[in-house]
Amino acid sequence: MQEGVAMYRIRFHGRGGQGMKTASRILGTAFFLEGYEVQDAPRYGAERRGAPIFAYVRVDAQPINERGVITLPDLVIVADDSLVPVPAAGVLTGLDEHTVLLINSDESAETWKDRLNLSSEVLTLPAEAEDRAELRFIGATCTGAAACLLGKISRDALQQAIKEELAQLGDAVIEKNLARALDAYDSMQAHKGCVQTGPEINANDYRKPAWIELPFDDARISAPDIHASANSIQVRTGLWRTLRPVIDYEHCKSCWWICSTFCPDGAITVNGKKPEIDYDHCKGCMVCVAQCPSHAIEAVSEQLAQHQETSS
Repeated sequence: MQEGVAMYRIRFHGRGGQGMKTASRILGTAFFLEGYEVQDAPRYGAERRGAPIFAYVRVDAQPINERGVITLPDLVIVADDSLVPVPAAGVLTGLDEHTVLLINSDESAETWKDRLNLSSEVLTLPAEAEDRAELRFIGATCTGAAACLLGKISRDALQQAIKEELAQLGDAVIEKNLARALDAYDSMQAHKGCVQTGPEINANDYRKPAWIELPFDDARISAPDIHASANSIQVRTGLWRTLRPVIDYEHCKSCWWICSTFCPDGAITVNGKKPEIDYDHCKGCMVCVAQCPSHAIEAVSEQLAQHQETSS
């Protein structure tokens, strides 16, 4: 058991499918192997792939009695920099001058620090490749970097934690994750141990969440009720997308029933025998790309696609 260490509070932010839940579990397991008390949990809604989610980890030398979402983090890791300006993602919630913010981005740390006007330390990891197959390893990259920044986890403990948490995925996947995590761990050596614990939170200083209190009405008035069909169109889930599926109609074989059937959100409609993608509600899960037998659907960076639209 480690002595003289106050509680670390860590948040991982990413999109559904990027492995933030797994990242928090690996980090928690690595701390446990080093002799610490650990608490980790994910937080997400009904929408998963592509939607903003976060996971959090608490670490202490003593039993942890604190519960709930971390509102005053010591370290915040952001796997997808497109989440930073999204209010619903809550990336910047509770940041102060002692918090270390680590962003996976191709922008420099200085750019982000100036852009966000932060007094806290901001660090960046090189953005992951846009190859869809590589995105599943982004969680390991973030975990490896976080382990080094916290300064309490050895390379051996990190490796053992990855092997334990990913044991069911096979040796090839484990080796790929190990390589990514250790590369990120080594890349953060100049900042090793820079994360410091914040002040202890006293229950007597509890502040109620900033929600709006609404008066209770009779259940016949206030109970949830759907009065019309097709109202889900009001929620533009396409705003979560980082990759866009684009149909090459010169190669499309008009086997429309495949892509439209496999789309989990019904975002592919059919005009005659021509499939069309509703980009307002396509979350970019790329299921259609994987299922298209003629490979007529390509994954394109959302940023690039928007730039091409603007230029044309």
